[in-house]
Amino acid sequence: MGGFAGHTGSAYLAHSVNIAGEVDTLRDHLKKVADRAAEYAEAFNAAPEAYLAGLLHDIGKYGDAFQRRLRGEVRGIDHWSLGAWIALMRYRASGIAAALSIQGHHAGLKKASRDALKELDPARLSGNQSTDLVLSEKDVAVLFERIEGDGLELPPPEQIVDPIYKHSNGAKASGMLDVRMLFSALVDADFIETEAHFNAKKKGERAYREPGLSLKPDSLLAHLLAYIGELAEESTASPDVRAMRDDLLNACLSAAEYPHGLFTLTAPTGTGKTLSMLAFAMKHASQNNLNRIITVLPYLNIIEQTVGEYQKAFASVIAEEDMHKYVLEHHSLAGLGKDENTARQGIHEDEQNRHHQERLLAENWDAPVIITTSVQFLESLLSNRPSACRKLHRISNSVVLFDEIQTLPIGLVIPTLATLSRLAEKYNSTIVFATATQPAFSHLETHVRRYCSFGWSPKEIVPEELGLYQRARRNRIKWFEGAGHSLSWQDLAILLADDTCEQVLCIVNLKRHALALFNELVETGVPDIFHLSTNMCPAHRREVLREVCSRLKDRKPCRLVSTQCVEAGVDVDFPLVYRALGPMDSIAQAAGRCNRNGRLGFGEVVLFTPQDAEGRNIYPDGSYRQAAVITNSFLRTYDDQELDINSPHIFEEYYRELYDVAKPEARKKDLLDAIDLRDFEKVASNYRIIENNTINILVPYNPGIFTLLAEEARNNRLNAKWIARARPYAIGLFKPSADNPVSSYIEPVPIGKGAFSENWFVYLNENHYCPETGLNPPEGMECFIG
Repeated sequence: MGGFAGHTGSAYLAHSVNIAGEVDTLRDHLKKVADRAAEYAEAFNAAPEAYLAGLLHDIGKYGDAFQRRLRGEVRGIDHWSLGAWIALMRYRASGIAAALSIQGHHAGLKKASRDALKELDPARLSGNQSTDLVLSEKDVAVLFERIEGDGLELPPPEQIVDPIYKHSNGAKASGMLDVRMLFSALVDADFIETEAHFNAKKKGERAYREPGLSLKPDSLLAHLLAYIGELAEESTASPDVRAMRDDLLNACLSAAEYPHGLFTLTAPTGTGKTLSMLAFAMKHASQNNLNRIITVLPYLNIIEQTVGEYQKAFASVIAEEDMHKYVLEHHSLAGLGKDENTARQGIHEDEQNRHHQERLLAENWDAPVIITTSVQFLESLLSNRPSACRKLHRISNSVVLFDEIQTLPIGLVIPTLATLSRLAEKYNSTIVFATATQPAFSHLETHVRRYCSFGWSPKEIVPEELGLYQRARRNRIKWFEGAGHSLSWQDLAILLADDTCEQVLCIVNLKRHALALFNELVETGVPDIFHLSTNMCPAHRREVLREVCSRLKDRKPCRLVSTQCVEAGVDVDFPLVYRALGPMDSIAQAAGRCNRNGRLGFGEVVLFTPQDAEGRNIYPDGSYRQAAVITNSFLRTYDDQELDINSPHIFEEYYRELYDVAKPEARKKDLLDAIDLRDFEKVASNYRIIENNTINILVPYNPGIFTLLAEEARNNRLNAKWIARARPYAIGLFKPSADNPVSSYIEPVPIGKGAFSENWFVYLNENHYCPETGLNPPEGMECFIG
């Protein structure tokens, strides 16, 4: 690598003076960023390229125009394109990844096509009238002269013997991830060094953030296993269920000794997957010298529960005041965005410091255990933005645990598998897909190989000879015995009100269906009925579930009408479950809430097709509808016999049929075309786990708390502490259009003088929040999720 050549001073600056009155010289900034980027990229053998990118990323700041900008004399200066062009011209193909990273370190990664890279030519840029930016210097020779005069030397081209990105590689998703990883190392290093300059309070010092804690998997595993043992002793589950949980844990510990790679963990619901796969991750990290465990969950409503489980498991070894630095929760409701208002609101200093530490750790995932959402993890992995990508280099040398991966939108399956496969292949990471209903992704191997040559051939953690699914048969599944297996809400309410079974769960596909059925049940006059949906805020749902679980335990009457939210990480145990026809994996999740702990001989799950009196669509979206139709066709063959849904082979057959019909390789053509073109911007804009924009609404579940939080938001503006306190009392909606009546009932939370949040709102009509069913405005329900 290049380096200093003994120069003692620099007339060129990277940044303006900090609060200590000290400038940041360009020579120091380039060298520090280069060294730090190389350190980050060492984990995936790309240190020379990262060092090169660090030296060149701000070389344009040697231009006189940029120095004038620092003095406030001019604006609109492009200081990045020249560094990218130098990387291309001097290092040719070996400099492509560095060039793209340098070009995008402010505005984001662009496009890796040859034509797009040619546009970096200063002659073309100078004549480009489509941008308001002006190059900091037109003559590259001037920049070379000044960087050399500052004692910095670029590494010789022959030093980059195996570039991270190879343009000729046909597996384009792989190549794009390679660029993002180098980009991540550069932008994180740049952020850290720039921050250290501006946070310094004394001359001659740089104020670096506190580094994250190390994993220490051996110590944590011992405490985790002790905690699992305590839970087993306290469990009221049947001996058979406890034995299955022990067998699953032992299988995970045994498989953890394998080298890093791709894994599946296929086990029935109720067998303790959450903690068993964490035990796998801890031992596997120890065996393979991995640095981090990242747990990826599909739904926000199960994150808090999982965080709580992890914290309880580690409570005996990690002090409460340090837990937030060890187990980092990162998602849209975590309140970890930039927070400039907290300090002036009189918040207790310890709490203020904790929020600040969490935000810093979340920026680049510098924590040993991360719990995040599919949206946060996967959209970052295919992003082009510096802020989203800066954490990606931390995913190398990690164990990544995906829970309920079958929720991944089918149009995203191919590029997602290809990108995750590359993580395992090149970045020494382990990927685990844990679910009771394992998708037959291996069926898509040929299509995945088009985007990543490593393909998709995971190893199953649970040996088939354990026979977990056969042992887990705790219920019988049958169709409702009526014409077409069809039921109206009124007839279904009569069945649920039958006093021969006073503990019953009914799961439907849509919120309006849950509301209609609940209202029909109210009309029957039967007592002890409950409703659950995400129209109810988390605090409200927790209160309902607390009462439901208490009644189930005490064998009291309890009739629960719910949407699919009860199928995600909710531990309830009913003797009888009704399930509206839906995708096969949803039916299996519903069955997992029937005789969950095996205390009955067999529970009963009844499938039915709902009659929607309004004649509207009975499914949330097209993909869900298609999966339900295939499930219906698939299961009709069992009309006259009991359905054995406790079989991985049934799910493999189902998913193969689903993929043959749905053709994930032909979905999202804009996304796949963007990957073929290596267009980072278009890939990022087309890769969306949730297609619609969602917002958070503070709702009046608890009038006293609601009034307090609403007033605080109006008076103090949006801040991390407020978000953390508001989360239990907020629901998510698709952003309503201007002509939707709901838009007149929401007020945006202020973030500054005359500026308002686009993500956080306060609901204005307290009469619209029902104590039984949550937020139900008289009209405008089309913006409600599900």
